[in-house]
Amino acid sequence: MPFIRVRQHVNPLAQKYQKPVNPIDWEKIYANLQQPLHLDIGCARGRFVLNMAQIEPSWNFLGLEIREALVVEANRLSFELGLTNLHYVFCNANNSLKVLLSSLPPGILQRVTIQFPDPWFKTRHAKRRVVQPELVADLANYLPVGGVVFLQSDMEFVAVEMCDRFMENPHFQRIGTGEWLAENPLQVPTEREISTQSKGEPVYRALFERVGIGD
Repeated sequence: MPFIRVRQHVNPLAQKYQKPVNPIDWEKIYANLQQPLHLDIGCARGRFVLNMAQIEPSWNFLGLEIREALVVEANRLSFELGLTNLHYVFCNANNSLKVLLSSLPPGILQRVTIQFPDPWFKTRHAKRRVVQPELVADLANYLPVGGVVFLQSDMEFVAVEMCDRFMENPHFQRIGTGEWLAENPLQVPTEREISTQSKGEPVYRALFERVGIGD
């Protein structure tokens, strides 16, 4: 399989990424649209959801990625493997999430992962980070009560900021004592996760649940 070389970081605030994705007819994408959906935001080469889709055929999987070449290659591989519960979309999640989720059947979205997003180290670049209050609000609107969001990063400040964004939204509650999770609760590690742990470096993980207000 050819290795697709792309830029490591893409500025989501650049003009070329400001147009939201067009609505998608999901009936033409998934063999069974009524299955629960797992959304992976910033899926990179998409190997995580590719493996998950094979392990959990009773779920549908959707990967969002801002680097188009990676999406083209990931969809090609998914097609070659005959997977009818997996799809990738080239988009800027920060302005396209609402478009994508609003056309899905209510309650279908059940699980969201945001794993090792681009850190954008400089303070002046904080607005380029994917987990913004607006993205959290969109997820709160479409995740039903009981739906979960799994976050992880090898940069502690990124993990802390992501957790802060979700804790600021009253529709989300952190699962556990507030300590970082020692293990990944999902069945498949990402490529970055494997690489980080192989070097003996820490991974900062947290799990959030969509909760009702005033229950």
